[in-house]
Amino acid sequence: MSADQGAGPAICPTLLYRDAGAAIALLTEGFGFTRVAVYEDGAGVVQHAELAYGNGVVMLGSAGREGVFARAMADAGPTGVYVAVDDVDAHHRRAAAYGVEILMPPTDQDYGARNYLARDPEGNVWSFGSYVPATAG
Repeated sequence: MSADQGAGPAICPTLLYRDAGAAIALLTEGFGFTRVAVYEDGAGVVQHAELAYGNGVVMLGSAGREGVFARAMADAGPTGVYVAVDDVDAHHRRAAAYGVEILMPPTDQDYGARNYLARDPEGNVWSFGSYVPATAG
């Protein structure tokens, strides 16, 4: 099945974490993502994980492994990921209660959306808001 046949999102952010287990906990417990798949090696190192939120998916794994992707990402800096949520304020309360570093509280934007910004322990910036980007149809 090709990416344009509706099997799932065609674009998925992919992040590598020094502590992928802690990232999975933060994303599920702090931000409300759902574990779709987590593959670990015999030593418990996360080789690949997929976490869903709405119709989107973020893929992640442990940094410092071997392979072309790991080498390409070795010097990558933090990234920013945007996630559309139904209730920005409730989502913010959940994240703050979990202890997530909040960079900007829920704020109404000039373009009509409401969003907040948070940073995970490895420096990635997560933006959660009411704006839902359109896709080509």
